[in-house]
Amino acid sequence: MGGFDADVADAPSVLHPGLLESLAADLAALNYTVGGVADFVGQEAYAALNRDQLVPVLLVCEEELRAAAPSPLVVPILLWLVGGTLTQDQLDLAFPITGADGLQALRLIDPVGAPVPDTLRRAAVELRPYSSDADGDLWVASDLGALQRPGVLRHDHVLGIGGASLTLAQITVRPRVRTALDLGTGCGIQTFHLLSHAEHVTATDISPRALAFTRFNLLLNAGPLGIDPGALDARVSLRLGSLLEPVAGQRFDLVVSNPPFVITPRSTEESPEDQFTYRDGGLPGDDIVSGLLASLPGVLAEGGTAQLLGNWEIPAGREWDERLREWLPEGTDAWIIQREVQSPLQYAETWLRDAAENRDRAAYFKRYADYLGDFASRAVDSVGFGYIWLRRTPGGAPAWVRCEEITHEVEQPLGPHLGAAVERGDWLASAAPGGAGTQPDLTGRDENGPDLTAPDLTGPDQNVANPNRTNQQAPGRDLNWEYLLVAGDVTEERHQRPGAEHPGVILLRQGAGLRRTTLLSTELAGFVSACDGDLTAGQIAGALAVLLGEDGPDFVPDLLAMAGRLVLEGFLIPAP
Repeated sequence: MGGFDADVADAPSVLHPGLLESLAADLAALNYTVGGVADFVGQEAYAALNRDQLVPVLLVCEEELRAAAPSPLVVPILLWLVGGTLTQDQLDLAFPITGADGLQALRLIDPVGAPVPDTLRRAAVELRPYSSDADGDLWVASDLGALQRPGVLRHDHVLGIGGASLTLAQITVRPRVRTALDLGTGCGIQTFHLLSHAEHVTATDISPRALAFTRFNLLLNAGPLGIDPGALDARVSLRLGSLLEPVAGQRFDLVVSNPPFVITPRSTEESPEDQFTYRDGGLPGDDIVSGLLASLPGVLAEGGTAQLLGNWEIPAGREWDERLREWLPEGTDAWIIQREVQSPLQYAETWLRDAAENRDRAAYFKRYADYLGDFASRAVDSVGFGYIWLRRTPGGAPAWVRCEEITHEVEQPLGPHLGAAVERGDWLASAAPGGAGTQPDLTGRDENGPDLTAPDLTGPDQNVANPNRTNQQAPGRDLNWEYLLVAGDVTEERHQRPGAEHPGVILLRQGAGLRRTTLLSTELAGFVSACDGDLTAGQIAGALAVLLGEDGPDFVPDLLAMAGRLVLEGFLIPAP
């Protein structure tokens, strides 16, 4: 299938390669970088900018313009981050190689007189600095946001660097892979990250404008991304089409996607032009996410993985994860983490505000009512949002599913921690040597064990696990012969009433990753305290049985099963 190479008239242009090189040189000379802008406007104002508050930055820029010799860095900040207007002379001075005419040829500023007076120039797009650990200082073009332009967003709006795209970049597990797919690339931010560890990336989108922005961003940053501008296809293939249609018949080692998952009320009168393509997949309810969960494993190579963000409806009277489990095809490992839950009212308000639809009072009232009626038609009680990790189960091993609700703050980037957790799960599931087993389900609804649901503990901890989870260890690794260590970020807390002989509550806390807190029984606390790599888990469990006078046949197996759960969750790790 051929790549996308069309010129899109209302997107940045790549028809002038020399100007792209000139622009990159000018931007670097200006120090128009994340660090440069933050130092110029001040950390507090820069933090406000990232919260979509423009006034602090605007005030700094206006004061700078009153100086006898203002810094030229004020020009790109006012132009692209604030949405201000500047004179041609100011642009020519700040961009001595590219010039205002070059910026217009690249379609980064509007033509003269459109729509501001002839003496002033205005940004046609946003061009924002971005910093990546893998590639250094970069620049990302996207459409101007609601704060930089009046009115409702255009329906083919190309979203820039937002919270969701940054979250996906941070949670992605990044092994070295041969082929990767960025499904619904938008402005291309996920492709930037994939290029650091994938030999070749395929980026797809239903929007020609989005693909044009992605191509512009790739070529503008060709140097730090390690791309030959004259041979883009050697590293990246751009494909136009809906969801997986552009890659039919292909397999990938890794797929990432921030799909158009927003649940939007449908209408028989609507047309594709009525939909915000950056967030709306055009299907009813959560069919976009259910369809992807069902179809993504089919484009994965054996052992290949996919990571995406998503929304899902939670009907009244059902557990949040029930429907998600039903969507998964056979032969698929899955780890789903619910991070947030909103009521239908909260959900409607969030997404109406996102597209600035609240600026049209009559339309806002109608759309709000449409959202509520749509959810009521399916008896939706709430809407969940979270992270989804999928894998095409390797080597015919039994598939496993984990579903967790983790709503407290986690450490970012989370990707390395998720990858390490999967490796620990594979280690637990594998016999030593060879063989395979099943990873236990963290929600407590695993078919292989009893209810593991956490108790309701009074206090601030919302992720405290149950110490009495006594399901037998799943087929796989026998921990009797393994040496375990307490993870380096783990601390222990003990709480007891004044005058009590023993603590009433013993907690383990993680300082990194998912930052779990788990509640320990006395015997499990004793087990953990002895995990220093000197004794095997079986020796520790046996010694505790003798010390506590436990001679029943289930004590040691139950204790090892709970220890296995602590390994899976990252409190304990296998000794090297």
